[in-house]
Amino acid sequence: MEMQPGLQAFIAESRELLDAMEDGLLRLEKAPDDAEALNAVFRAAHTIKGSAGVFEFDDIVEFTHSMESVLVDVRAGDVHVDATLIALLLSCGDHCSALVACLSSHDPLPDDALRDNGRTLVAQLEAYLGRELHAAAKAGGAAAAPAGAPIAATPAQKWHLSLQFGKDVLRNGMDPLSFIRYLGTLGDLESVVTDFDAMPDARSMDPESCYAGVEIDFRGAADREAIEKVFEFVRDDCTLDITPPAGAVEGAAAEPDEAKAAPSSAFERRRSGGDRRAVDGSFVRVRADKLDELITLIGELVIAGAGTRLLAQRSGIGELIESTVGSEALVEQIRDGALKLRMVPIGETFTRFNRVVRDLGQELGKEVELVLTGSDTELDKSMIEKVSDPLMHLVRNALDHGLEAPEARRRQGKAPQGRLCLNAYHDSGSIVIEVADDGAGLDRAKILARAIERGLVDAGTGLDDAEILRLVMEPGFSTADAVTNVSGRGMGMDVVKRNIEAMRGSVALESTPGEGTTVVIRLPLTLAIIDGFLVGVGRSTYVVPLDMVVECLELTPEERAAIRGRSFINLRDKVLPLLRLRDAFEVPGEAGRRENIVVVQCAGRQAGLVVDTLQGEFQTVIKPLGRIFEHLGGIGGSTILGSGDVALILDVPVLVQRAIGAEASRTRASIETTDAPAFNATSIRPSTPT
Repeated sequence: MEMQPGLQAFIAESRELLDAMEDGLLRLEKAPDDAEALNAVFRAAHTIKGSAGVFEFDDIVEFTHSMESVLVDVRAGDVHVDATLIALLLSCGDHCSALVACLSSHDPLPDDALRDNGRTLVAQLEAYLGRELHAAAKAGGAAAAPAGAPIAATPAQKWHLSLQFGKDVLRNGMDPLSFIRYLGTLGDLESVVTDFDAMPDARSMDPESCYAGVEIDFRGAADREAIEKVFEFVRDDCTLDITPPAGAVEGAAAEPDEAKAAPSSAFERRRSGGDRRAVDGSFVRVRADKLDELITLIGELVIAGAGTRLLAQRSGIGELIESTVGSEALVEQIRDGALKLRMVPIGETFTRFNRVVRDLGQELGKEVELVLTGSDTELDKSMIEKVSDPLMHLVRNALDHGLEAPEARRRQGKAPQGRLCLNAYHDSGSIVIEVADDGAGLDRAKILARAIERGLVDAGTGLDDAEILRLVMEPGFSTADAVTNVSGRGMGMDVVKRNIEAMRGSVALESTPGEGTTVVIRLPLTLAIIDGFLVGVGRSTYVVPLDMVVECLELTPEERAAIRGRSFINLRDKVLPLLRLRDAFEVPGEAGRRENIVVVQCAGRQAGLVVDTLQGEFQTVIKPLGRIFEHLGGIGGSTILGSGDVALILDVPVLVQRAIGAEASRTRASIETTDAPAFNATSIRPSTPT
C-alpha cells in the first residue's frame, strides 16, 4: 500500500520509539531507580502521542495519554515501579505497536478485539492513578481531593506564536492545518490569522508549494516545551517563534543580554544544532527496495565490465586494456560503497531478545541473564531480516532445553540464574553468530537412542560426537519428553538449518555435558556481490569465494600419481582432506594433463579442492538458482562470466564438511600421515585469468 511520506516516517519513527520504550522498561525492571531509563520511556510515549496527534490518530493519542499520566506520577514518586507495573507497561507498548501496525495495513482502524484490549489496559492504568488519589485523600483528610477528581492544572496563560511553514511541507506529506488543530487540543485558539507575505503572484506560484504563515494567539496551561512538541514532527520544515505570556520570566538565571542573544526557543536551538536530534539531519531514510534496485544495477555493471575486459584482452590493445582496468577499479569502489549502505549493526536484532528472554524465562520459571556481545558487528540488512527467525528458535530452545530450573542448578553447584549469550563477530569474510548457554549440555546417549528409535541410524553404528550432535538438526527430531507451547514438536533445529543454508551459511553444534551448548552460525557478509576465484574442471567453470581461499598448489605428474586413490595429502605435516570436484559433480571426461589443489578454509577447518585449471580472481554477482536446483549440495548460486557463460558458485562449508566426513568414514582408525605424500611447495595464487 502506497502511503504518504509523512505517514511512513511516523510509522518508522514510532517503531523505533517503541523499541526504545521496551528497552527502557526492561532496564527499569532491573534497576527501578534508573532515572535515565524512566525518562527514555516517558519521552517515547510523549513523542508518539504528539506525532499521532498531528495525524489525528485519536486511538493512539488517547491510549498513550493514559500511559503518560502514569509515567508522570512515577517520575514524581507517587507511583512506585514494581514487576506488576513493568508487565503492564510492556503490554501497553505491545498494544501501541499493534495500533501502529494497523496504519500500514489496508484497514487502518483497530478491530473490536484490539479496542477491547486497549480499554482493559486503560482501566488497569487508571487503577494506578486512582490508587494515588486514594493515598492522597488518606494522608490529607477532608482537604484532599476525592477519588476520581481531576488534578489541579497550572493556570492558563496566553502565548503568541509566529509560524512560517517551509515550501516543501506539502511535498513531504504534512498537512499544516493538522498541527494547528492539535495545538487547539492543548488549550484555546483565540486568534488564527494567515500571513500571505511570502505568497508570490499567480503566474509564478507552484501549486505543490506552501507559502502561508500563521500568527496565533493561544491560551492554555501548556508550557513552552509542550507547545514546541506540537511541531516536533515538522521541525525541519517550519520556522517557529514563541512569545511568552506578558510578565512571564523564562530562564531567570540568565543575564538580560544573554537572554536576548540566545535563540528564542528550544525549538530554534535544535534547528541551530544545539540538540542531539540535529544529528539526525545527517541521515536519510531510503526505501529498501530502492537500495536493492541500486545493488542489482551495480551487479549488472560488474557483469558488463567483465565482458568489456574480456574483449579488451582479446584485442591486445594496451591502452584499451589499461582503460578497462581503471574502470573496473572504480566499479569495485562503487560496489563496495553500495554494499556498505545495506550493512547495519546486528545489535538491533539482539536487543529484541531481551523481551523474549524475560517473558519466556518467567513462563518457564527460570532465572536467566542475557549477555549481548558484538552488537556493533555489521551484516547485510536483507540477511538480518532472514536470520531473526532462526535466532528465535535457538533462543527458545536454549531456554527450554538447555538451561535448568533454579533448583536443579543449585543441586549441581551452579548459580540459580542461568546465562544465555548472543555473540557476533567477523571471521574470514564471514559473520559468525553464537548462541551459547551454560546449561546441562546435550545428552549424546539420549540423542543416539532417539535417532535409532526413529530409524535415522542403525543400532550399533559407530558415530563420533560431531555426527551425533548433527542428528539434532534432522527434520522432526526432538528429545523433549513432552510437547509444550515452547517446544517438543521437532520443528526447530531443522528449520534453523534449512533457513541458514538457504543463505549460503552453515550451522554447527558444540556441547559439553554439564557445562552448556553453543550453536555456531556462519554466514556470508552479503548475498549480492562477492570477490571470487575461478577454477576449471573439464569444460565447466566454478567460483570459489575468494576470502575462503588459503593457497593454491600445482601438482606434478609424480604427485598426481602419488595421491591417486587417496582422499588426503600431507601438507606441511598436517593432514589435508581432498575432494575432487570432477567426481563430486560427475563432470564427464578424464582429468587434464595438469591438476591443482585449491586449499580452502571454513570455520577453522581446511580441505583441498582438486581442479584442472586456475583462472584467477573475478568479481562475482550472485544469481539465485531456480527452484529445481535449490537443494543441490555444494552449490550456493550461479554467476554470469564476461563471456556470457554461466559459472556455479561453490558452497565451500558444505564441500569442506563433505571432504572431512568422507575421509573420516574411510579411516576410522588412526591415520599415519607419514605414509601420505608430503607437500611443502610454495603456494601460488594467480590474480589474473590464466
